[in-house]
Amino acid sequence: MATVTRFSLAHKRLVVLAWLLVAVVGIASASKVTKAFSDQYTVPGREGYETNTAIARIFGNGGDTPPLVPVITLPAGTSVSSAAVTRGLTKVAARIEQAIPRVRVASYASTGNRAFVSRDGHTTFLLAYPPREAGSFGQSPEAVKAARAALRGVTVAGAPVRLSGLDALGASGGQKGGLGLLAEGLLGGLGALLVLAFVFASLMAFLPLLVALISIMTSFLLVWALTTVTSVSTIVEFLIALVGLGVAIDYSLLIVSRWREERASGHDGEEAVLRAMQSAGRAVVFSGSTVAVGLLALVALPVPFLRSVGYGGLVIPVVSVAVATTLLPVLLAKLGSRLDWPHLRSDDRASRTWTRWATLVVRHRLSAAAAAVAVLAAFVVAATSLHLGAAAGNPNVISQRGDARTGLTALERSGIGAGVLSPNEVVADTGNAAALARRLQGLEGVQGAVAPATWHRGSVALVDVLDHTDGSATMKRVRAAAHSLGSNLRVGGIVAQNNDFISAVYGSFPLMIGLIALLTFVLLARAFRSLLLPLKAVLLNVASVAAAWGVLVLVWQKGYGSNTLWGLPAAGSIPSWLPLIVFAFLFGLSMDYEVFILARMREEYDLSGSTQTAVVQGIGRTGRLVTSAALILFLGFVAMATAPASQVKMIATGLGAGIILDATVIRALLVPAAVALFGHLNWYLPDRMARILRVAPVKRTEPASDASEPAKAAA
Repeated sequence: MATVTRFSLAHKRLVVLAWLLVAVVGIASASKVTKAFSDQYTVPGREGYETNTAIARIFGNGGDTPPLVPVITLPAGTSVSSAAVTRGLTKVAARIEQAIPRVRVASYASTGNRAFVSRDGHTTFLLAYPPREAGSFGQSPEAVKAARAALRGVTVAGAPVRLSGLDALGASGGQKGGLGLLAEGLLGGLGALLVLAFVFASLMAFLPLLVALISIMTSFLLVWALTTVTSVSTIVEFLIALVGLGVAIDYSLLIVSRWREERASGHDGEEAVLRAMQSAGRAVVFSGSTVAVGLLALVALPVPFLRSVGYGGLVIPVVSVAVATTLLPVLLAKLGSRLDWPHLRSDDRASRTWTRWATLVVRHRLSAAAAAVAVLAAFVVAATSLHLGAAAGNPNVISQRGDARTGLTALERSGIGAGVLSPNEVVADTGNAAALARRLQGLEGVQGAVAPATWHRGSVALVDVLDHTDGSATMKRVRAAAHSLGSNLRVGGIVAQNNDFISAVYGSFPLMIGLIALLTFVLLARAFRSLLLPLKAVLLNVASVAAAWGVLVLVWQKGYGSNTLWGLPAAGSIPSWLPLIVFAFLFGLSMDYEVFILARMREEYDLSGSTQTAVVQGIGRTGRLVTSAALILFLGFVAMATAPASQVKMIATGLGAGIILDATVIRALLVPAAVALFGHLNWYLPDRMARILRVAPVKRTEPASDASEPAKAAA
């Protein structure tokens, strides 16, 4: 670390110009970078994905693209078989076909199939599959607009047409409300600035934001280069923005605070910078390494877009560490003393508030640990009931207003159900499609099965099996029945592909967790020269993520708070991809906090030989930094939660709650209590392991009087 710092300080102008140039290029190319991301949601080799790919290739629509579903509730006394209704349904289909090229439409009028009609005969609907639109995650926003315009004012036997469907619900959910992306970004930035101003009480508050800006724009530029050789999921775009902001500010906070501490101790100029980098800079490198490991381990999953999140996300901590360890020392050496004005808060001693808190925790470490474990256990137990649902989420939670919602309500009240919004699509031969539909329509949970004659392309035909409840259980029955009727019959559709995604990803999830845990343990064992400290760090990080999942279950799956905060009912399930993304975000960010705290405890123990002193001084020096960093991210997620889309609110809930739980219950309570409880065992490292890690073990023993006198640690 000293070598890198000395090089940067010896070439200040070169370092500054290089980073500014890269950042400017990144800003200039931001719009092009956004367009380069991929929206592919693929599970190669799985039946659902392969079938959907074939459907899209042969028919030009459908597969993993959900249908638009115009819904009509007929007036009392009107029969669905009447000429007026037939003419109206035919007109609706013609309007849609004219507005959306290459659309695939079917209704009761075109098929005579009662699957399109409720049991009481008062509600009917159409299926209209639009072609997939590039860059929209399998959604069809332009088709929704075109269909709405085409159906405006159209009636069937005097009844209005309500355009529903997953995409129509999503569009309705996003029509109004929310602050908008720019406003959300400004609110998050303003919150970060206010917290930093409180921490530093000087113009130094702007420095972490500058480092974050340069890190984020440089990461975008590097990921853009990565997209020229492989596809990178657009999820990486959000990773760069959120994780990039978090880790860059975290690293800056730690280094700047240590620099101010060194200056308060009488060191000045480049000497203060060098001393700060030898301690805080080293912690930043190890922290960045663990964040990178957490994201890179995603490559172990057999899903291309998640692998791209792994190696695309790897760029973020690497760049943030590079900026923090090269550019930041130069800025501190050249501008630090001038920016550290009016210097209303000194760093010559540890925070009195956090020192008193740490002393209290050490004195009552058993009670503190028990309280923290009880809180975590409650959320972890809730997480055990996590139910993975459709990737698009529960239709009833997507939107609460508009024609799409009215149409969905009509489907549910009529007994047809929301499952018709995402049919199971079976690829069959044209000769046996009708017979197959008759066999499948009798399955449990099925509204009906349709095989329109217009859904033929050469020797290939499609059979849509309409589910009442949009459930994977019905899809599995459909798939089993289809396979029993012919080896060439394959089942696709959104539910099938989502089910295959869950099987592929979460089947390999234990492998990914194990890989991350092993690599992180090795890195931290070398950093802390201990076996127990890295083991606790890994276990607590997993507990932190599980607690965040528990919050998702309580707030969204069970509805404790979703209606109060956002007016949305319980979702009943969590989108299948969401827990994985929460894990990728939280594991790295929470490990940052762990490394910052334990690195300082390790340093204090090396100086004093006392675990009590190490805990009190470690928390006293880092408690304010960790909680401030967590508060900055939390405010960003609060701004994110104002977005109208329910899935964005879910992400913001999981990440925001996870960050706060991690910074308070785990890092401020359980970590110091656990370290105090284990005493000198925290620092144990066998000679053989030390040789493998190429570090020197600590042979110092715990003072006998230390365990009984925690108050002395504060002194």
